[in-house]
Amino acid sequence: MSALAAERPDADDDEASNGLAGPSKLRAEFLEWLDANLTPEIRAAGRHGYHGRGDVELLRKWNRCLADAGWAAISWPAEHGGRDASVAEQLAYHEVMQETESPGPLNVIGLANIAPAIMAFGRPEQKERFLAPMLRGDEIWCQGMSEPDAGSDLASLRTSARVEGDGFVVNGQKTWNSLGQYADWCQLYVRTDPEVPKHKGISCLLVDMQTPGVEVRPLRTMTGDSPFAELFFADVHVPRDCLLGPLHDGWRVAMTTLSFERAGVAKFHLGLAARFEELVAQARQSGVTIPPVLRDRMVRLYSTISCMRWMTSRELEAVGAGGKPSPAMGSLTKLMWAGAGQELADIGFSLFGDGSENQWTWSLLNTRSNSIAGGTTEINRNIVAEHGLGLPR
Repeated sequence: MSALAAERPDADDDEASNGLAGPSKLRAEFLEWLDANLTPEIRAAGRHGYHGRGDVELLRKWNRCLADAGWAAISWPAEHGGRDASVAEQLAYHEVMQETESPGPLNVIGLANIAPAIMAFGRPEQKERFLAPMLRGDEIWCQGMSEPDAGSDLASLRTSARVEGDGFVVNGQKTWNSLGQYADWCQLYVRTDPEVPKHKGISCLLVDMQTPGVEVRPLRTMTGDSPFAELFFADVHVPRDCLLGPLHDGWRVAMTTLSFERAGVAKFHLGLAARFEELVAQARQSGVTIPPVLRDRMVRLYSTISCMRWMTSRELEAVGAGGKPSPAMGSLTKLMWAGAGQELADIGFSLFGDGSENQWTWSLLNTRSNSIAGGTTEINRNIVAEHGLGLPR
């Protein structure tokens, strides 16, 4: 048992005292299924990643295997292939995924962000058309939000869509699109009415990436990988039936991304805890002498990850009991994750980075984006200040 796991209260005791049999039952069932289906080859493919280094086709087959057994998106309603999982069950699921090094579904953006919006705003035919292929990884999705001049401020987007005939004509550019070069479809946010306040006049379109006029340019980061892409739209014709939600009401669609996967915030501290344990194990195996300054930093990092876990657990317990999630919790968790991830990479590089291509050199470069991707540190601090602490703008 890891040091971080050792200080965690016994889950079965917690569940017994609260009458929660679901998480333990789900954990046991999932572990049994993984024992029968998860192979070393699948683990290795997931460890090497999606972006040019992992076996994408093997991961796609694994995705279908998860979906067919009901393990791809357990928070989804059963009618759409999920398990109607509670928050506690979702947390148990994420813990098992981390403990077993099991790769998740390929559609990380689609399942967590786009599917909830389709479930909430989509017409019956849209749900029937898109949800099942998304769940099985048959169709990969990306999200068209950020633009060169509209990153964390979505309301400032300029990509336009004018109504023409029985559809829309789209022109503009999106950037930092995760999985953009692999995507079959894009949930695209466009401005359909430039005359109203910027939070209004936005619409959401579901765009086939093979449509004439769509150009995809992979973006290579300093790690050498290409996890993102730029998307260009030049007179792209999108059918009217690909409008998701009401016309000009795309802002409300965009805000509907947290309806499911409430326990997804647990991925932050679970991933960090696993990486921290890897660092400790590597230090022990190598016999390297850790200078006192680095030991102090490791202790502080351990404390930060522990605080993240307890903060997340408290929030999820409140949500599971019927409470409302804190509007600032996501931003606070993201802030802690960004800083802790960069600190972990820096410590690992200080101990084992030699300038060559190893995991800590790669991690040092990769984590520089933590404080930008998914909402910049500055934006998240403003959210915590205004919505969490009640400070003035």
